[in-house]
Amino acid sequence: MTEALRVAPAPEGRHSEGRGAQGRGRVGRSRQMLRYAVRRLAYSVPVVLVASFVFFWAVRSTFDPLTKLRQARDPGVLARESARLGLDRPVLEQYGLWMKAFVTGDWGVSTRTGDRAQAMIGSALGTTLQLVGWAVLFAVVVALAIGTYSAARQYSAGDHLLTGLSYLGVAMPAFWLGLLLIQVFAIWPREQFGLEQPPLYFVGLHSPGMSGVNADYFRHLVLPVMTLTVGLIASWSRFSRASMLEALNSDYVKTARAKGVPPRRIFLRHALRNSLAPFITVVAADTALLIGGLVVTEQIFAISGMGRLFLDSLLAGDVYVLLPWMLIVALAMVLFNLAADLGYALLDPRVTLR
Repeated sequence: MTEALRVAPAPEGRHSEGRGAQGRGRVGRSRQMLRYAVRRLAYSVPVVLVASFVFFWAVRSTFDPLTKLRQARDPGVLARESARLGLDRPVLEQYGLWMKAFVTGDWGVSTRTGDRAQAMIGSALGTTLQLVGWAVLFAVVVALAIGTYSAARQYSAGDHLLTGLSYLGVAMPAFWLGLLLIQVFAIWPREQFGLEQPPLYFVGLHSPGMSGVNADYFRHLVLPVMTLTVGLIASWSRFSRASMLEALNSDYVKTARAKGVPPRRIFLRHALRNSLAPFITVVAADTALLIGGLVVTEQIFAISGMGRLFLDSLLAGDVYVLLPWMLIVALAMVLFNLAADLGYALLDPRVTLR
């Protein structure tokens, strides 16, 4: 009876035909995703232009690039500079000139430091991407582990404990957590044990004269990454748990159990993979927000990233840094959301990209 129920192997020709159809399906899926990506980017152009114009108008209405020159009270110099910068033209025409200069690589010179805005933003963006990259990598691994464990042992003592800790992590302010971590892991050990240097540093990402990825770099990186990941792990683990529970209670998992599929295979291959799709969407969206939203963390740890650059430029009314900063952050939002959609489609073949 067992032999009668066993499925006979298909002929070689059918295997080849199946592999060919599978290959053609993958090529078609890749082309579909490429067309979707191009179409999404095309749709995003008007959105970015409108958002950048609104921000340009707000900045132009709030800050005056000629503030320092007005103190000299020289009408001739003011008139020449106003004409050179296009400030005597309508705001829409000013925006067009600025956008043309931005596209061609001329982002202007900072009125606060005298450096080129392009170099300042490039340096700040590289620093922020380092911080965000390590924080997101660590948070994703830990959040998935916690969410998967809580879903597998729903309503257990461990699940209740992790749930309570996650609520505490979500409610903990970043500025307070950062200062607490500095006190506990840097200042207190140095004072308590009479150390020449603290175990972990809390100013910048390198000591003076140091560079590269080394022990000094990681000693600077630990505290700001911990400050970031506590909140991320708390929120992402709850989302991972909910998504995993939904997958475990779905019809395809119940069918697999009824067919006698091993629980480990059901958990890892069916439930976990399908729960990753919505999880990736949340991670990508939050990561995009972090590109320009680390004002508190970067200020506490004196890290010269995008958040600190925005705050310093805003307080100084540095128009030529604020404008390209906003556009770079908007582009990051577009790209990360696009990556989330493509990742969703890669993990779940049922998703149709239109």
